[in-house]
Amino acid sequence: MSSLYFIGIGGTAMASVAVALSHLGHAITGSDTGLYPPMSTYLDEHHIRYFSGFSADNLQSVKPDMVVVGNAVSRGNEELEYALNEKMELVAMPDLVRRELIGKNTSIVVAGTHGKTTTTSIVAWLLESGGLRPGFLVGGIPENFGIGCRPSGRSDEGFFVSEGDEYDTAFFDKRSKFMLYRPDIAIINNIEFDHADIFSSLEEIKRSFRLLVNLIPSNGALIVNGDDPVAMEVSSKALCRVETFGLTDGCDWTAQNIRVEENGSSFDLYYKGGFERRFNAPLFGSYNILNTLASIAVATLSGMTLEMTAEGLREFLRPKRRMETVGTYEGNITVIEDFAHHPTAIRVTLEAIKERWPERRIITCFEARSNTTTRNIFQKELAECFGPADIVVLGKVHRPERYGPEGSLDTARLKKELEEQGKTVFLGGSDPKNYPADIVGFLESCRKKDDVVLMLTNGSFAGLKTALTESFQKKR
Repeated sequence: MSSLYFIGIGGTAMASVAVALSHLGHAITGSDTGLYPPMSTYLDEHHIRYFSGFSADNLQSVKPDMVVVGNAVSRGNEELEYALNEKMELVAMPDLVRRELIGKNTSIVVAGTHGKTTTTSIVAWLLESGGLRPGFLVGGIPENFGIGCRPSGRSDEGFFVSEGDEYDTAFFDKRSKFMLYRPDIAIINNIEFDHADIFSSLEEIKRSFRLLVNLIPSNGALIVNGDDPVAMEVSSKALCRVETFGLTDGCDWTAQNIRVEENGSSFDLYYKGGFERRFNAPLFGSYNILNTLASIAVATLSGMTLEMTAEGLREFLRPKRRMETVGTYEGNITVIEDFAHHPTAIRVTLEAIKERWPERRIITCFEARSNTTTRNIFQKELAECFGPADIVVLGKVHRPERYGPEGSLDTARLKKELEEQGKTVFLGGSDPKNYPADIVGFLESCRKKDDVVLMLTNGSFAGLKTALTESFQKKR
């Protein structure tokens, strides 16, 4: 076994892969800045040693056999510069996953702009519940497993399920990560413009997905969202078996008679026009029905019966930070956390919340943090995606200095446009020293019985969750 050093170990996938490889016997160390839960907690629980901050001294003290470079690491990083100067062996995380974890297993890759983490979690759990003991890499922590990555539990004819991110691989490899996972079975859930820091247009994103489709062997399979015209377009020249899923007639896998219940949703499953059986899923929202349909299709291709998938689905638990209930507080106030940051993801998440609690007021706290939402690319779309929210709290834009006043998201303009829709809007961060306490103070002043407070961020929101729940507990 070898010693591996992860530059940028705090990333969700990086931390998960580091832990999985430590369980295989590799000696793991790493470094990162600004580590926060759940990944800092995850590393600590698995006794992974890491340095806070980047320094050449870290690498000098560890002397690893190989340096794993996260895709957020760029030239100028002190540890990367040291590794290059000393001619240390470098490897990108997706390449390491392919070598050490996927290997000769059947590779199942879940791709798409939205829904990857939940769908990957469902597929992995369905295979696990069917006794197939899959390995997996999920861009989050699936509650059924408590870990984000693990090797296959079978010595032969095993399965490995990967969340296939279209983001680039490393500073020295600009291919989308999913290209390195070599899919035998792939899901394409949906395709929209995102990742404005590496893609200049939707056409560039479509090109990456076409390359993914072209990698699937002729004896493999592609499961594609038949309701998404862009996904169908990039799949049109697939040389493998293709099956579609969706909520409209004409898709191979469809859900009908969808009913929202207290603990989830139920629906009738149809395959190629024929009724199969009723399913119960502990999930809300039409987008999660689509995630479930794709997962059922993959499970059946992997050899499971529909009865087995139905039984497994009933026991599925959502990944952390995907419509995760943080707690219920005095006055029946429910606090939810979700990873949504793209306008489409925000819209469908809010629709699912409204579907779940149609009579309750929704307060939405949104932090613009991703490399796309911090720019003004989605200025118009963000003004149109908060429909079900009664009150919107806008956090500070993360590092707006990168794009200047002409290129950054204009939250003051967004506030005005949302207020014109009749919403109450609070703009946080006017006093940086009082952030996010200013948000907590605003919510304390306006909260009412039965409110649902939804936090949307792909980061830490400056510790808002902790500050907010502590405040609510004190009030109680």
